[in-house]
Amino acid sequence: MIEIILISGSAFVLSVMIGKPTINNLIKFNILKNISQEIVGHHHLKSGTPTMGGIQIFLTVLIITGIFNLENRLSILLPFTAILIALIIGIIDDFQTTVSNHRIGLSWKIKMTCILILALCISVTLFYQLDVQSVNLPLLGKKMLNFYYIPIAIIVIFLTTSSVAITDGLDGLLAGTSAISFTAFAAIAFMQGQEYIATFSFTMAGSILGFLWYNAFPAKVFMGEAGALPIGISLSIVALMTGHWFLLPVIGIVFVLEASSAIIQIIYFKLTNGKRIFKMTPLHHHFEMIGWSETQIVIRFWLISFGGAMIGIALAISI
Repeated sequence: MIEIILISGSAFVLSVMIGKPTINNLIKFNILKNISQEIVGHHHLKSGTPTMGGIQIFLTVLIITGIFNLENRLSILLPFTAILIALIIGIIDDFQTTVSNHRIGLSWKIKMTCILILALCISVTLFYQLDVQSVNLPLLGKKMLNFYYIPIAIIVIFLTTSSVAITDGLDGLLAGTSAISFTAFAAIAFMQGQEYIATFSFTMAGSILGFLWYNAFPAKVFMGEAGALPIGISLSIVALMTGHWFLLPVIGIVFVLEASSAIIQIIYFKLTNGKRIFKMTPLHHHFEMIGWSETQIVIRFWLISFGGAMIGIALAISI
């Protein structure tokens, strides 16, 4: 356990070290966020902030994992490869939302199609190559899903990735909540004896916290889809590999609230011919519009995330 924590600490330090030159290069190449005027409150003032900061996170993860957690552990190649592919998709999307391009990024159809294809490949690999085909249920124990596992895993990966991406909207919000979620799954993996997954999860948490050093309010850099997509993909893979993906809605409670608010708003809007439940979605924008400060929202959502993580770990122990 000491070795794993030291690796996580190394990831944090390396991420902080990589952060400054990453930001400088994003500015140099004019990778600056173009904020829509439709966004609530003061967010238009953030236009011109460097984006695509997810590169900092995953460059750190790739370096640390390559050095400490790859040798003789071929199963770790799955999240290792998946985050690379998701990172490329995110970079393409982020590049098209910069000030210099004035575009809205990849269409949701293209992005969702890419995520679904990636989810299919991951699910098939888990099932056939790594023989992962079960779920751990609180109080009920381990249940085999057989061939039902593949479609379920696709849904888990798709929903997790989409929910995580929706959450990225305030300085430090996704960084803090995702670091908490990875730490929870690291603890679960360690209790299972899957130290390589625990190491990977702690590496993700350390790298994300290093990014948070620069992303805390007021943010000097945004994560962008280059961060959100790989985080969602890798979090879902970790959950599936531990068998505790059923706990994702608990450990990732903030992601569920954010995504659910948007879905509920759309359905209610269509059913009532234009009425709204929330002033604006995702949920963090609703709280901004009723007067909460950005820092208040972020810290309170972190606290909710921490509570969900503690409950999730407790439920995992009960199995």
